[in-house]
Amino acid sequence: MVTVEVDPVHVESRLAAGAIACPVCRVGVLGGWGYARARRIEGLSDRLRPRRARCRSCMVTHVLLPVTVLLRRAHAAERIWVALTARAEGLGHRRIGGMLGIPAATVRGWLRCAGQRLETIRSWLLGVAVTAGVNVAIPDGSGCPWRDVLAAAATATSAIRFRFGPVGLLGAVTPAGVAVAASGGRLLAPGWPTLPRSR
Repeated sequence: MVTVEVDPVHVESRLAAGAIACPVCRVGVLGGWGYARARRIEGLSDRLRPRRARCRSCMVTHVLLPVTVLLRRAHAAERIWVALTARAEGLGHRRIGGMLGIPAATVRGWLRCAGQRLETIRSWLLGVAVTAGVNVAIPDGSGCPWRDVLAAAATATSAIRFRFGPVGLLGAVTPAGVAVAASGGRLLAPGWPTLPRSR
C-alpha cells in the first residue's frame, strides 16, 4: 500500500513518468497495473476505486490509496481525526459517535487503537516536523497524551506548509492528511510502525 495525492490525473502522470518509487525494493519505480475494487468511504462524496501499481524491478504490486483515507478503514481520515480531536477535548466514544453519526463501537475501536500508541504517533509526527521544517519549535507536553498528539500534528502541519505551501505535495495540508501521509496510511493499522523510519 502506498499513500498518494487525491488527484487521480496527477497520480496517473506520476505513474507514467516513473516518479513513484517502490517502497519494497527502493530501486524500482511503480507503473500502472489495473485497479483495486471500488468501495464506499463514509465522508467522501464519490466511491473510491484505488489504482494498483506494480514495481518494474521487483514485480511486487501495491494499492495506491489517496491521502484522504487510512488503510482498512471505511471512514475518511478527516472524520477519524475529528474523533481523535474530540477525545482530546474530553468527549467519550458515545458522544463522539452521536456527534459524527457513526456507531459508538466504531469510534471506540479507533480511540482504543490510537490510545495504545499515542506516544508513538506523537514522536513520529514530531520527527516529520523536524525533517520537513526549519527551526521547528517542539511543543511542550500538556500532561494529556491526546493533546500532545494534536500539538505534534499541528507542528508537523505548519512545518510542511512552511516548506511546501498550503497545498503541499499530496494536496491540502491538514493535520489529518499529515497523519495519514506520515504513517503511510497505517496510523490505526496493527503493528504500525514496524519498518525503519524513512521520510
